[in-house]
Amino acid sequence: MIEPSANPRVSHLILPRPRVVSAKRTFAIVASQFNPSYVQGLVDHAARDLETPMAKVALYRVPGAFEIPVVVRELAQQKKADVILAVGVIVKGKTNHAENLSRSVTDALQRIALDYGVPVINCVHTFAEELDARERCLEDKINRGTEAARAAIEIANVISDLRTRP
Repeated sequence: MIEPSANPRVSHLILPRPRVVSAKRTFAIVASQFNPSYVQGLVDHAARDLETPMAKVALYRVPGAFEIPVVVRELAQQKKADVILAVGVIVKGKTNHAENLSRSVTDALQRIALDYGVPVINCVHTFAEELDARERCLEDKINRGTEAARAAIEIANVISDLRTRP
């Protein structure tokens, strides 16, 4: 059981570890270089859950969150991965730039997934405070990178089942 956090704004649910499938899987992580310590925390936790003897994980770095969809689209178009994880961290400032950026990236990622039929896990998070970013990106209890990896494995299994079912 996951213990409740002292921060009431933080979700306490982490997906359970998905069933292991003996099929080969290819995962691509597209990660922003902006807010590097937080993004690296997400990448490290995601990679830890994704890396198995049957899985291949490729990492692509981009300058910031705004550039993530361009590389995600290229990977989806070329069918380079069974699932693509988009990883970035946006910390709100005094303007509405973070909200505009977050919405733009989210909309683009969803459109790419639907247009190309490749699941895209949106692990681009916007945080109001550094405390929230630390809790969700660097710590183990509610790490969003772990959640993203588990969602990626599960959707890879679902899509594989759907595409191989007679």
